[in-house]
Amino acid sequence: SNPSKPNFLLILADDLGIGDVGCYGNDTIRTPNIDSLAKDGVRLTQHIAAAAVCTPSRAAFLTGRYPIRSGWASLQCTQQQALFWNGGSGGLPPNETTFARILYQQGYSTALVGKWHMGVNCNTRHDHCHHPLNHGFDYFYGMPFTLLNECQGSDDPELAKSLQDTYWFYTQMITLAVFTLVIGKLANLFPVKWKIIICLAICGLLHFISWFSSYGFTKHWNCILMRNHDITEQPMNLQKTTSNMLKEAITFIERTPQVLVMHIHVQVLASDLLAMTSSSCRLLDVIDKEDLKNTTFIYFASDHGGFLEAHRGNSQLGGWNGIYKGGKGMGGWEGGIRVPGIVRWPGVLPAGTVIDEPTSLMDIYPTVVQLAGGKVPQDRVMDGHTLLPLLQGTEQHSRHEFLFHYCGVFLHAVRWWHRMESHYATPVFQPEASGACFRRGICPCFGDGVTHHDPPLLFNLSQDPSEANPLSADTAPVFDAVVRRIRRAVEEHRKTLTPVPQQLSPHNNIWKPWLQPCCGTFPFCGCHEENNKV
Repeated sequence: SNPSKPNFLLILADDLGIGDVGCYGNDTIRTPNIDSLAKDGVRLTQHIAAAAVCTPSRAAFLTGRYPIRSGWASLQCTQQQALFWNGGSGGLPPNETTFARILYQQGYSTALVGKWHMGVNCNTRHDHCHHPLNHGFDYFYGMPFTLLNECQGSDDPELAKSLQDTYWFYTQMITLAVFTLVIGKLANLFPVKWKIIICLAICGLLHFISWFSSYGFTKHWNCILMRNHDITEQPMNLQKTTSNMLKEAITFIERTPQVLVMHIHVQVLASDLLAMTSSSCRLLDVIDKEDLKNTTFIYFASDHGGFLEAHRGNSQLGGWNGIYKGGKGMGGWEGGIRVPGIVRWPGVLPAGTVIDEPTSLMDIYPTVVQLAGGKVPQDRVMDGHTLLPLLQGTEQHSRHEFLFHYCGVFLHAVRWWHRMESHYATPVFQPEASGACFRRGICPCFGDGVTHHDPPLLFNLSQDPSEANPLSADTAPVFDAVVRRIRRAVEEHRKTLTPVPQQLSPHNNIWKPWLQPCCGTFPFCGCHEENNKV
């Protein structure tokens, strides 16, 4: 009833490119419900994700801090940019304070419906130290992990496909060696002891079991559905997942007078975009039906840009990034980090407003905390800034002078205001002119998969948003001065970083059977409780 302390509905899509949305320039796919939000609210044209991959981006969104501050940055010893397993020990650290926790302390009922992908357990199968209910949400329904090709069972494996291919190759080589030795022994072709053959066969079997026990059962280990702490489907039924999540979000809104709901969708494939816009429409309808329209702050965004390497045959499945270069997993290219950003709050925020200033997913944290009457933590570095002055028109310029774009622990690019962007490293596209890393599946952060630039590539985003024509000292008199200023900002930023446990380290990001969430008796996990609902 107090308009100064609104309800919150935060909708965060996955793999949705900025070019997928009508009000951002798409004229082939209809997104009328999202476009209607923009018409009735504020559209942010330079809304930036804190990372070009889902797990670190979502961590930054929830904490208001760069993911590197909470250990969400892949190391040089691994190319893994996101969590690989529900049965891993990595996750959102318990000492991080999400905005959900602060709003819960302010009297809000808080729910997360959809995708989490920030860990489950630390030491035992049931400790749930990384679970949403341990981070300020008092209700959770959805996927603790994410949607993979393995969940659909119709495409090539997506989880570490090149690594799986390597393991399978070694398994085949060992099998061939054992078979050759057996034939040679039986035919007296070479004098080898049976003991050696048996030992090699056992080693090969153990090698196969060690990797196939995890990767071979990805659908059962990762593709699960949970309600609070309980697993309701293992593996989940994708035919009903979207409708089930929508029902849960609607039910929560209808029964709760003051709410924070994060409705986080699964990956946006071409066919799923229509389902997502339909779901958004249903959510908006229930907001209107419950007479909550004028007291609800609605936010819509994507966690990063479209996944250009996601294909089925000749069909591109992972979103479109419009005029912007690059996509998911590509450090600092605009296509991976520039995302839709729409805010609606009738009667408070002016309708039809367009803001062409740099804003960040991290800005939602201080914004909703301020509106809820809470206080942003003072015991740690916060990187987000409240959006209210921009949204209400009391300030004309962004509070972000610099935005830092990491790929793992490596700083790939830096944005200075809304104009200049400096790239220190860029991915090597495969094939070269393809604009993506098709041969790798996703672009790496370091090694032979990136090109380092010294001096850095510098682009004027206001004149060249597609980042097609880098500036130089010969073409831009301000080149040297801009590069020096950005370098000083990087040095100042690095002074604010402190060592933290790395959530994506090899130890934290391998499958551990004793941490695997399981419905039933491990390893015979499986249930379909959703089918038993009346």
